[in-house]
Amino acid sequence: MQDKVPAGLDRKEAEVYRRLDPQQLPKHIAIIMDGNGRWAKRRHMPRVAGHRAGVIAVRSTVETAARIHIKALTLYAFSEENWKKRPKSEVDFLMRLLSRYLQAEVSTLNKNNIRLEYIGRQHELPEDVQQRMAWAREATSRNSGMVLTLALNYSARSELVDAFRSMVNAASQNGGIEHLKIDEDAVARHLYTSYLPDPDLVVRTSGEMRLSNFLLWQLAYAEIYVTPTLWPDFRGLQLMEGIAEYQKRERRYGGLNHGDGHADSDHGKVHS
Repeated sequence: MQDKVPAGLDRKEAEVYRRLDPQQLPKHIAIIMDGNGRWAKRRHMPRVAGHRAGVIAVRSTVETAARIHIKALTLYAFSEENWKKRPKSEVDFLMRLLSRYLQAEVSTLNKNNIRLEYIGRQHELPEDVQQRMAWAREATSRNSGMVLTLALNYSARSELVDAFRSMVNAASQNGGIEHLKIDEDAVARHLYTSYLPDPDLVVRTSGEMRLSNFLLWQLAYAEIYVTPTLWPDFRGLQLMEGIAEYQKRERRYGGLNHGDGHADSDHGKVHS
């Protein structure tokens, strides 16, 4: 579709990129990173080996997204449910791995002009992890390129609860609860992701067909792309393949397609 390929893409990525329309790239991609445990099990390795391998997938995916000028990338890194469903030893390892990742990757994020943000109940994470997170955010705060958001201790239902609490608190400080106005725009302003457009594309690895309590409000009109690839095997190439599939779809946001002879409905909020 076009010949100019961004610097840094490998040969296979460049082949896929040439088939893309750079004017129709998703502005915000969200990824549910799944399959670390199965990847390790298939290799008769401990689960933590899958998590270590998953860090390599994060690096490749983030760098490729930045190189092709995706504006926002959100990665589902650690859910609230993980506290209950994973052994303490594994959770402790994940927290250490997160700290090491942030320490090691800040220079790469700065090199690629990537700004780091977080969503989730960060105050419930270990204090030393919170400090490392704050350091990494500050170290990348002046970057003007892609926004990389890590969802940590995140739950979409908890996000909605926190949004409603925030709305009530704001109303009580500005004339009383009787002045509370609730509509879609008001809810969106109080979500963790108020600084981001809603995702255009959500990618789920490992072949699972569920959203797993991830960005339930924001994904209302996102295109869903599921790949059987386990997360540790996911790379920038697989991201590009997901984008290629995304560009084959006609996004109607609840309206009719062009062949129906009617204008699309304006149902729902669409970020340009």
